[in-house]
Amino acid sequence: MRNLILFAFLALLMTSCADKSGSNKKQADEEKVILPDVVTFNEHIAPIIFENCTPCHRPHSAGPFPFTTYDEIKAKAKTISKVTQSRFMPPWPADPTYTNFKGERILTVTEIAMIKKWVEDDCPVGDVAKIPAVPHYPEGSQIGTPDLVINFPDFTLEGNNKDHFFLVKVPFEIPEDKYVKTIEFIPGNKKLAHHMNANLIEYQPGKKKTVFNGKKIIPTNLAESADVVQTEMDNKNDDGTYPVLVPLVCNYLPGVSPAMYPEGIGGFRMTKQGTFFINDFHFGPTPKDAIDTSSHFNIFFDDKPPVRPTYEILLGSLGVAPVTPALVIPPNEVKTFTIDYQVQETMSLLTVNPHMHLLGKSFLAYAVTPQSDTIPLIRINKWDFRWQYFYTFKSVVVIPGGSRIHVEAVFDNTVNNVNNPYYPPQVIIDRGDRFDSMKTTNEMLQLILTYMEYQSGDEYLSLE
Repeated sequence: MRNLILFAFLALLMTSCADKSGSNKKQADEEKVILPDVVTFNEHIAPIIFENCTPCHRPHSAGPFPFTTYDEIKAKAKTISKVTQSRFMPPWPADPTYTNFKGERILTVTEIAMIKKWVEDDCPVGDVAKIPAVPHYPEGSQIGTPDLVINFPDFTLEGNNKDHFFLVKVPFEIPEDKYVKTIEFIPGNKKLAHHMNANLIEYQPGKKKTVFNGKKIIPTNLAESADVVQTEMDNKNDDGTYPVLVPLVCNYLPGVSPAMYPEGIGGFRMTKQGTFFINDFHFGPTPKDAIDTSSHFNIFFDDKPPVRPTYEILLGSLGVAPVTPALVIPPNEVKTFTIDYQVQETMSLLTVNPHMHLLGKSFLAYAVTPQSDTIPLIRINKWDFRWQYFYTFKSVVVIPGGSRIHVEAVFDNTVNNVNNPYYPPQVIIDRGDRFDSMKTTNEMLQLILTYMEYQSGDEYLSLE
């Protein structure tokens, strides 16, 4: 039952003895910046923008304007220079001097200096023969061209400045059973979508005549018992028994892309007849009526069954280890809270996902082994609610059994926090109620760990 209420809000370190200064070129912090006499778009700037900015800043993607041509980029040149110098963009909240992850988008000081010089020199174009081709990105996805797209029903959101929670049924039929590598969720209303947690209901042959009957959407505040919900949505087998539930096959948070692992790690089977049951689809408050008409799953199949299944542990709010002290944040205070969890069996850690809301200020997590060695996990010096990644390590991080995982998080409930939803600040209390805690204007403190059962040699297993 716990798996139904655990959610990943919902890409890392080599080993405990990794070079904490970072060996990736993105973390190179040159002592002396040497720039060419003339910095041009075609030779110097386009490669930086196309690699680090265009994946989001392209048509039908998350960025508010495209960066695919010289004219588009020049039109925003001063803004680009400003946000790269402040490191506001590209968004990568994790501190690269503490741990490194796969898929980092972090500019070097030389790259930042080249952008600044290019803008100051009035954005010269340069040799047309040296411009790189714009990378090809699949439309409607951050990770590739999906094998299957499954659409959600439409949502109408009342403009009452309140959070909206829904239970959702998304039925499907496919020609044959498939193995799924990963699922990517694309929200139709990116401004209001807060989080989404999906489970998969599997039906065995002959158990369900059709999966398309029943209610598709039930507002959470109108839902009765879990049994009534499944009956109204017609999610049970035709004989009234419960089908198999595969928990948490897809999760979404602002800015997130699904974690991708090498062949054989993770994934699950998708029967040819089934239903995605979303037990948490949360939209933030809006002052005027809004709609969501195009949310969907991008599904990526795999030819082979997974060899190494993955598991999740949720620490903190609604999880297996409590927040200490109780998460009560008085007005006009900056306050620190911790989580401590003892690892029972040695785990091969793949991904970490920190989660807080608008009052979050900083986040730190590390493990301490029985031999008192420290294994850095993640440090976020400046929390940003808009960018909550599934941070995947470059190689598996082995956490020995008996180790303690420690989380330390700071919350800022003062007027100095520009993201504070209340003015003047109000007392914020995490009462441990599932939906009350999830409201954008309330608070949570969580660390979600995705891991495998340890096998010999996992210390050397690359995740890239």
